[in-house]
Amino acid sequence: MAGYTKNQKKYQTENKLTDRLRKNIVLDYITTFVTNLNMQSSIWVLYLAYCGLNLAQIGLVEGIYHATSIVFEIPSGAVADLIGRKKSMILSKICIAVSCVIMLFSRSFWLFALGFAIQSLGNNLNSGSEEALVFDSMKYAGQEGQYMRVCGRLNMIVELSQGIATVAGGILAEFSYFWCYSACVVIAALALVPVLWMTEAPCTDAKSGSKSVREVVSVHFETCFEILRSERRILNIIVYYSTVFAAQTVLFFYSQQYFYELGYNKVGISLIMLVVGGVSCAGAVTSERFFARFGTEIGGIGALVIAASFLAYGFHNTIVSVAALAAANFFNSVLYPVQSEQLNCLIPSGQRATLISVNSMFFSIAMILVFPLAGALADVCGLTTVLVGIGVGLAVFTAAWNKEVEK
Repeated sequence: MAGYTKNQKKYQTENKLTDRLRKNIVLDYITTFVTNLNMQSSIWVLYLAYCGLNLAQIGLVEGIYHATSIVFEIPSGAVADLIGRKKSMILSKICIAVSCVIMLFSRSFWLFALGFAIQSLGNNLNSGSEEALVFDSMKYAGQEGQYMRVCGRLNMIVELSQGIATVAGGILAEFSYFWCYSACVVIAALALVPVLWMTEAPCTDAKSGSKSVREVVSVHFETCFEILRSERRILNIIVYYSTVFAAQTVLFFYSQQYFYELGYNKVGISLIMLVVGGVSCAGAVTSERFFARFGTEIGGIGALVIAASFLAYGFHNTIVSVAALAAANFFNSVLYPVQSEQLNCLIPSGQRATLISVNSMFFSIAMILVFPLAGALADVCGLTTVLVGIGVGLAVFTAAWNKEVEK
């Protein structure tokens, strides 16, 4: 009888933990929505230009952001795996709030660089942690088969939230950049609340035994790099999608300046971004269907559409450019869950946050190579010429890479 009671209590405890882990999904929906209400994403290029920075300096600031990401991305993933994903996410939200405060009061290049660096650290602490916490919560609850659907919903929430932030940011920035960034500080603080209610997911295949922290970190990294060395599929997925996503990010952010040069004010640009965000929502929702229909081939199809979108900017036509940006964002939203699904199916739970951070690191490397160079060349050759050139380069890269993979 005593054994039965003990087993019953264990069963009840496991059920309670499973219920709490399922709630992590809803809580992550909430924190994702609040986090992406951060309005600076839609106006930061215009804000830095307003503060006196040219496109080369703006590109360099973004490069510093991604250089910081390279330095801290993998260590932050290891921190998440070792101290817990929830604690890492809490630190992330604090860093984002601090960076918004710095951006609010900065007026020099180096202070902006500091703000971007701290924001990068905050995003590093969150990137692998959030995804790993959600996936492992679903894995423990026996729901990992629904992960792509959840990932698609998260991307839809991101696009919806960013759409709201885009319009609100444009209106506030037209009135006052000060109030826009003040709102960003408040939003960053509010995003912390749902995280505090989350439950840490058990990591079933990570065993540290009685080893010291230093030994655990050493073994942890050795295991991660051994996985990358032995499982070429993981490395191929990371390199390919990092390049495609970096190119699309350049298109999205420099579109702020592109439409400004076409004669649109901040409110007009925000409305354009709202339309684009709405189309992105559709991409996030339909990602699972595209993957079911085309499988991994959707990676090549989506990349070529994004490349064609760059080329469309050469027409200097608002309707064509908006349609092109919408198409690029649509397939960008389609591809994110596809890449996430492919990676998470190959990555062991114990190294999940770290290897996801490795993925983010490769993205940062691509951004460091492309974003500052694009800004510097745009000051000399013109923004449109540079965007068209990137489109040609992306098309060639996509065709060559997919041909090599097929061999």
